[in-house]
Amino acid sequence: MTTSLQQQFEFLSEIERLREVDRQNLLLDGSRPENSAEHSWHLALYALAFAPYASAEVSIPRVIRMLLLHDIVEIDVGDHPIDEPTNWDAVAEAEQQAQRRIFGLLPPEQGRELTALWEEFELAESADARFAKALDYCQPIFQTLYADQPLPDHLRVVRENLSTGRATCLEDRFPEAYHAALSLIAGASLPDDAFAARLMFLSEADKLKTVLRASKIAAGTRLENSAEHSWHIMMYAWILSPHSLAGIELDRVLTMLLLHDLVEIDAGDVPIHSAPDAAETARIEAAECDAARRIFGLLPMPQSEICMDLWQEFEAAESADAIFAKSIDRIQPVLLNLANGGGSWVDYDVSLPQLETRVGSKVARGVPNVWTHLRALLLPWFAANNRL
Repeated sequence: MTTSLQQQFEFLSEIERLREVDRQNLLLDGSRPENSAEHSWHLALYALAFAPYASAEVSIPRVIRMLLLHDIVEIDVGDHPIDEPTNWDAVAEAEQQAQRRIFGLLPPEQGRELTALWEEFELAESADARFAKALDYCQPIFQTLYADQPLPDHLRVVRENLSTGRATCLEDRFPEAYHAALSLIAGASLPDDAFAARLMFLSEADKLKTVLRASKIAAGTRLENSAEHSWHIMMYAWILSPHSLAGIELDRVLTMLLLHDLVEIDAGDVPIHSAPDAAETARIEAAECDAARRIFGLLPMPQSEICMDLWQEFEAAESADAIFAKSIDRIQPVLLNLANGGGSWVDYDVSLPQLETRVGSKVARGVPNVWTHLRALLLPWFAANNRL
């Protein structure tokens, strides 16, 4: 009999493919196209940073969830640049088929929940969906305008989008963003205000897309980066939340995971199997604290302080929310390693007892039944590779 965990793991493994969908816009450094997984993470961060500009009836936690899942259908359908001739009715029908297939992998109740939220976003009739859509229109614009060397063709798309395209709705839905974009494209500087500070924070956050981790993506073709990892584990937390050992506030957990790896922009990723000694651990912790103060300090108060407090709570791993978030952070790399033939277990010569100490004990602290299920999945690999 198929269990809910089997269905949830199948869904979480399937949506991992979103990181292989490239978009038109580039990273700010121009090094490569942004993919749809890291785009979804960045949009969730946009929602958090720009929350003060949402109307009173908007629920930012619901907006974040919408943005986490809104592009999952692109696994089947792909991304469609707005300036290319496209049969949008055909795309809409293909996306409906994709959401039925992908959300249909989940247990029925969760599948219905995600379908309803995805459809609400697509209709753009609720206050939450209108603000989510506005952010989805904003991010590619500022991704171009804050680029190190914006491409002329991308600047053309931004101009057309703001003057006659879908981004014209920003004048009503998000006027601060609309007028900031017009100023930037005209070559003017933004005033030194709270909106500009939030844009600087979001632009700095783009660097997380270039921080590489020890784990490879499931296809084994490259290392994953910390931005797409953050998106994936937010989805893990959402889907696996019913298995939490203690009562949690899921939206606080999602915010912790949205923010938790931003310090790696300065401090880099520390592979869990690198096993640093006490002195190196202390050095890493100090570097991460410095990074948190710098990066969250780009935001205006009180947002800066709120983000810092959440990051520190996650690191301390003492509250129920942080314990669950830490557990989730350990699960995803295990499934990636299983999918790509061992990954970092091979690179770091990891045995099963080491994995149980470094990963299993932390997963079991928050979601013990998930670790029981996961251990049964990974045991054959460790047995076959003489690593018991």
